[in-house]
Amino acid sequence: MTTRRTRPAPRPPEGTPPRAELARQARAVLADAVRIAHWAAGTPGPGTAAPLAAHALERAATALELSPAQVRAGWDRARLAGLVELHGDTARPGWRLRAWDRDDSAVLRGWVALFDAWSLVHAAPEGIEAGAVAEAVEAVPQVLSLLQLSAGPVTVPALLDLLGQRVAELHEERCEVPLGPGRTAPAASAPQSGTAADRAATAGPARSADLNALLLDWALEGLAAVGALTLGKGHATLTPLGNWAVWVKLEQICVAAQSPAGNIEQSAADMLLGCARLTPGPARDEYRAWLAARTVGSAVAELLAVARGEDALLRGLAFEALRVVGAPAEPEVRAVLAEPSLRPYALLWLAEYEGNDPDDAQDVLSREEATWLWVDTAAAVADHGETGLLVRHLDSAVQGTVPALLDEVRAVGHPRTVQVLVALAAAHPDPALAKAVRRAAFQVHTGGA
Repeated sequence: MTTRRTRPAPRPPEGTPPRAELARQARAVLADAVRIAHWAAGTPGPGTAAPLAAHALERAATALELSPAQVRAGWDRARLAGLVELHGDTARPGWRLRAWDRDDSAVLRGWVALFDAWSLVHAAPEGIEAGAVAEAVEAVPQVLSLLQLSAGPVTVPALLDLLGQRVAELHEERCEVPLGPGRTAPAASAPQSGTAADRAATAGPARSADLNALLLDWALEGLAAVGALTLGKGHATLTPLGNWAVWVKLEQICVAAQSPAGNIEQSAADMLLGCARLTPGPARDEYRAWLAARTVGSAVAELLAVARGEDALLRGLAFEALRVVGAPAEPEVRAVLAEPSLRPYALLWLAEYEGNDPDDAQDVLSREEATWLWVDTAAAVADHGETGLLVRHLDSAVQGTVPALLDEVRAVGHPRTVQVLVALAAAHPDPALAKAVRRAAFQVHTGGA
């Protein structure tokens, strides 16, 4: 039992539309992307991969009565929002497309994925150094926070000032000292060739302000293109969708700051071990806090690295944490389907992610995969649990009888099979059954039938 106080579920800012209305707005933003995704889903054969082949582009433009530019933009949005999935050179409808008309949560997750990818939707101005573009992208969350906290229009000069401050902070964090008045750079560091944007990136404060203004215009246009804000004459305002999305992300930061068990700074393995004895609710709170303190990509990569290790308990817990990640983890989880040790966990994760009832998710596993997972779970129990749990674990086997289970366990090839069978034989109170299990362990160990 735990006596710690739980944090009440936060409420969106006053005036935020209900989720159904937010989902309606998200559907409107992605309307062309949905039409193109449906068209691609009903168009078998090559030519619907990324980028959209020329002949497919022409066919889609004709069928949907859109311009080629609109089709290309809608196709990119469909991919970024998870409405289509790429498998080699073939595009298939994503689960969000199938759930689009009935599941508001799926719609909002799809729009947030597009919102997070705003810098891919709207190409950066040509000729600007990649590092300067990356700094602008990194500074945009502060710009969005100011817009959200202001709860109304914010002038472009105020946003430009904030962007400049944040970029300067990033330089300071990297110990980059800008040139000030009266200081000159060595000749080698002041090239006279290149684009105007390149020269702006390496010139003095006035040119830096010009570059920041160019990058701010690009960022605001990109965010407007995904429906996160509207642009007026000299000012910008978050849309209800944008306001809600920024609030959600700020709440994630607050959760990270209030990790109840203090696992934020731990590695993924240590965090998962720290959560092993927590009940599901508190464990999810810890996962959310740990995840919110990291970029999604690095967190997912670290969790999957732990899942590939030898500790079966951590493997299962890693996928529990990935359930909290949700949509952003989907591509990486799909990618591990080819790894035998992770495939059963990934199949269950994807089944639940696509809306299947957790009690029915086991149906997606083949008999061999279910048996492999049974052995892996038994290994986790043997390493970290009590002997009584290992005996009760017998009841969860799909085979129904112990002889059938032992036959299939011997064949499945799990690296921990011998240890699991030995531990089960030592724990089981029935001497005859324990003897049969020991015999099976010996046969696996010696390679006998």
